[in-house]
Amino acid sequence: MLLTTILNQCYRFKGFIYRSARFVRHQDRQAIEVLVRPRTGSRALCSGCGARCAGYDHLPERRFEFIPLWGFAVFLVYARRRVDCPDCGIVAEELPWAEGKHHLTKAYMLFLSRWARKLSWREVARAFHTSWEQVYHAVEWVVQWGLEHRSLDGIQAIGVDEIQYSKGHNYLTLVYQIDAGTVRLLWTGPERTKKTFRRFFDLLGPERSAGIKFVCSDMWKPYLQVIQERCCGALHILDRFHIVAKMNEALNEVRAQEARRMKQDGYEPVLKKTRWLLLKRKGNLKHDEKGRLRELLSYNLRTVRAYLLKEDFQQFWEYTSPTWAGKFLDRWCRQAMYSRIKPMQKVARTLRAHRELVLNWFKAKKQFSSGIVEGLNNKAKLTMRESYGFRSPKTLEIALYHALGKLPEPDMTHEFY
Repeated sequence: MLLTTILNQCYRFKGFIYRSARFVRHQDRQAIEVLVRPRTGSRALCSGCGARCAGYDHLPERRFEFIPLWGFAVFLVYARRRVDCPDCGIVAEELPWAEGKHHLTKAYMLFLSRWARKLSWREVARAFHTSWEQVYHAVEWVVQWGLEHRSLDGIQAIGVDEIQYSKGHNYLTLVYQIDAGTVRLLWTGPERTKKTFRRFFDLLGPERSAGIKFVCSDMWKPYLQVIQERCCGALHILDRFHIVAKMNEALNEVRAQEARRMKQDGYEPVLKKTRWLLLKRKGNLKHDEKGRLRELLSYNLRTVRAYLLKEDFQQFWEYTSPTWAGKFLDRWCRQAMYSRIKPMQKVARTLRAHRELVLNWFKAKKQFSSGIVEGLNNKAKLTMRESYGFRSPKTLEIALYHALGKLPEPDMTHEFY
């Protein structure tokens, strides 16, 4: 069976035919060139307006790289026509297998982008004997097409957070859709400022922003202010993930301070190697760890009092009524303030300052959690690690949309894998 026959079955375009195929040398390797010509009597499409127009002349032959076949690079060779369009003037014709000035075919770009989800971009380039830049351009085209054709309607729940993408204080703001059954990256922007976050709502528009019912975030003040400004009708939730993280940070700070003081005063180092012993949930402790914890709790230490406060707070999440949860929260904050343990007092003041937002988790029936957002952030960090260091923030944004955006893809006449 001829290669042209296979292409006519799986990658056929109206108005064009595959004339013949031949072996050639390309970069010291064997390659296949497939000659393409327009069908007799067919009229070319204007690349500006899409209208069928009379031909004007031909440009020199150009090669468009296609999906490799049996280890051979494959190129479609075609002399592009220019058309005399009444509206656009004399322009090059539109080609159904290529986009703009790309010399990769749409099928090959989609092929590379799908493999780029499974492997690092460098490994994809090595596997298919191409360059990192070619893989990047393929992913960029697929992402751009997906962003132009995706739907932003019906979004009811979003989560916002930031990730650090390089050394120093360099952050990206990430906004996710976290509706039941639809979890995806909606938008990403540089830095974590109010100006940055407002750009997301500018993209969404007032009507779609008004349809958002739930917003999950951490306690970063610029995010809180923009949510109040642009999404005031939504239920803003500060959930247990960030609160527990703050509590654990405070406990670890108390432990570290007391351990240093005991070492300086010459006391027995009973707090040495107890960090994870104190931070773990009781149900996750091993048998020997439970014994060590019982022994540690027998000491009259500030760390022990801070640990007991942390464990007491776990009852907060068992409530279902916002009213009773609020009463428990007020009582716990009073105890923390009376403890005279500064890191725990700081947590209590934070909880008091954001009391209504914390209780919104119960008003939302515990349905939405920033734990989903943190899970997506971990996938984003994995994407960065697999990249071995992207060369610019723009490249990182494209990679994140590609990995987490669940963007639509152009339809192809054949699935090549």
